[in-house]
Amino acid sequence: MNDIYTTAINTQKATLLWMDSVADNLTNCYTPGFRENKVNFKTFLGGAVLDHNIKNQGQGKSTPGTSNENVFFEGKGFFVLRNPEGQVSYTRLGEFTFDSEGVYKAKNGDTVQGYILNDKGEIMAGTKSISADLYEETALKGGAMSIPTTNIKLWIDPNNGKFLGKYDEYEIKKDGTIYGKADGGNRSVPLYKIATANFHNPSGLYEVKDGLFVETDESGKPIVGRGEIRSGLLEQSNVSFKDNTAAYQQAKVQMELVNALIKTNKELLQSVMEIVK
Repeated sequence: MNDIYTTAINTQKATLLWMDSVADNLTNCYTPGFRENKVNFKTFLGGAVLDHNIKNQGQGKSTPGTSNENVFFEGKGFFVLRNPEGQVSYTRLGEFTFDSEGVYKAKNGDTVQGYILNDKGEIMAGTKSISADLYEETALKGGAMSIPTTNIKLWIDPNNGKFLGKYDEYEIKKDGTIYGKADGGNRSVPLYKIATANFHNPSGLYEVKDGLFVETDESGKPIVGRGEIRSGLLEQSNVSFKDNTAAYQQAKVQMELVNALIKTNKELLQSVMEIVK
């Protein structure tokens, strides 16, 4: 009887954690950038327990943002952020805006990272330019992060009201390049490329805050992200409402069965105690 009771208690605890995880998913079903919680189970003689809880890093659908400064990453990877202490983190939520000084920032204040480009659209590493082929090669050797990133800054000249004192407007292209546009749109100059990074095992990333991840030994070092960046959009939660509703119902049934088993076991133990008396 003790073995049955122990099994039921362990399974009850695991099921409760499962229900909490699914409930968190359903609560954030419409939260932009939210990553779905996925739980795995393992079993042993003492019952079922949660093996580990991972984040589903699959693609979420797009939704209109609040401005063209917002960006949506369609593909595999993350935007790269840097906090005031210089620590790098990664996010799928491109809810970015330019602050009063023209610095491109996330909602939490971290700066969006990018690469400075020359007039040919080549990435600048110090005084040297990096060709597209060399950029790809660098990515394969340990990621685009081996090329130093920088804050993206489009300050506005107070004298003429133009971006960087030269450009009437800017445009973010699908490859993540930010162009300055002048002469009524007839002149377009590449300025920055928004940095993206991916990982061999993105599920191994550690979530320090909602939607904000840092690399771990399990995730591996960053490599270049693959996909397209779309201006004026945000990524929705990747939670499947239908699947999580079904999972919650399954967990509920499992909890009812376990509770019934625990109740029956207690009644049997009580009967035995009365007989012994």
